[in-house]
Amino acid sequence: MSFKETDAGQGKDALRQIPPVESLLNRRAIRALESRFGHGLVVRAIRQVLERQREEIRRDPSANLKSEKLEMEIIQTVESSSRPSLRKVINATGVVLHTNLGRAPLPREALEQVMEIASGYSNLEFDLEEGVRGKRDSHTDRLFRELLGAESTLVVNNNAAALFLTLNTLAEGFEVVVSRGELVEIGGSFRVPEICAKSGCILREIGTTNRTRVSDYARAINEKTRVILRVHPSNFRMVGFTERPEIEDLAALASRHGIALVEDLGSGCLTDLTMMGYSDEPTVGKSLSAGVDVTTFSGDKLLGGPQSGILLGKSELLARIRSNPLFRVLRVDKLTIAALEATIALYLREDFQSIPAQRMIRTTKQEITTRAEPLAQRVAALEGFSVNLCDGESVAGGGSTPGQSIPTTLIVISHAALSSQDLAQRLRRNDPPIIPRVERNLLLLDLRTVQDSEEEEILCAFQSMNN
Repeated sequence: MSFKETDAGQGKDALRQIPPVESLLNRRAIRALESRFGHGLVVRAIRQVLERQREEIRRDPSANLKSEKLEMEIIQTVESSSRPSLRKVINATGVVLHTNLGRAPLPREALEQVMEIASGYSNLEFDLEEGVRGKRDSHTDRLFRELLGAESTLVVNNNAAALFLTLNTLAEGFEVVVSRGELVEIGGSFRVPEICAKSGCILREIGTTNRTRVSDYARAINEKTRVILRVHPSNFRMVGFTERPEIEDLAALASRHGIALVEDLGSGCLTDLTMMGYSDEPTVGKSLSAGVDVTTFSGDKLLGGPQSGILLGKSELLARIRSNPLFRVLRVDKLTIAALEATIALYLREDFQSIPAQRMIRTTKQEITTRAEPLAQRVAALEGFSVNLCDGESVAGGGSTPGQSIPTTLIVISHAALSSQDLAQRLRRNDPPIIPRVERNLLLLDLRTVQDSEEEEILCAFQSMNN
């Protein structure tokens, strides 16, 4: 008998040893699994595992079939398939508004409000005083009016939608004047010229990349002009030989010509961050007080709330925007409104420490050092690890405060047998996953974006690497 014939014979014998689905379903461990996850999910997992086993035998006919291994694979397959793909992670990068990691964590008060509203019915669109249908905008409208003096407020699903809806309503088929230096691209290929084009507007570019004056805007205005658009270049800084009009001057120009001034602020900064070292991050309040007709910004960046696009401004213009059929397409649900309402209420109380994004940005380097030292010592005590602290920088992220950083203290970790990439991979595979920085072949942890309660989980992750 040839080797090939012997090999094939072994494969057939091994395939015959694979138990049928019904046999596996009768095993105690699988029955227990079925009681937790249901019959259908377990059967699908068994079939997947058995097919993988057949493929393995076809590749290697001498492969051993072990009953315990099959059971373990089935259990792991079921648990893996039933686990949500969207999971909590520990952000140890020091990027506060990390877009890939979900941007701003919600305040505890917002989570509680979401739970309250999600667990039953609510007066989302019901006027409790009059007993008639109401508007969902009223819940946030009153808070922004009190906080910023805004005449009116609308909320849609993100800032790109807010800008698109504004331009589509106010200038479809007409011209929008914008400086060449503000035709920016934000993360995720959000480009201002493309938003203008999709909204049905005609883009009128003025000035140069680095210098645009009020006179450039004035010369561009004609009978087709409906909007002057001001865009905050939120993810880059232009320095050197530059010039840009004051927003008050643009507001006066727009008013004289009877056209709307729209400002896309992007980051949605509600408080003055000068004391934290951010010298040129414009605030929503300044935009409104300068006379801007419609201001748009994100809810999940510096504001620190849920993903949303917020429009503040003149009541007459926002009423027109609200009547646009696209508003219904882009509006948010009750959970977003609940979270946003609770977050804005914290601003009214000036309770910035309860807003995670604001708290992280305001934390000092010394406070980070005080937290980093004991964790560094505990990791350093583990076999094979070397740990030290060094000065570093955190960033706000999310396209906010470009070119500016926050002083921080970094934990630098190395291992005798594992590279920085190996360590990072093991941290990502932890439960919950931990996302560090890797720079210059060094593994770095920045506790600015780590909750106090998560430090023990980070320590456990390093302890498990030696098991």
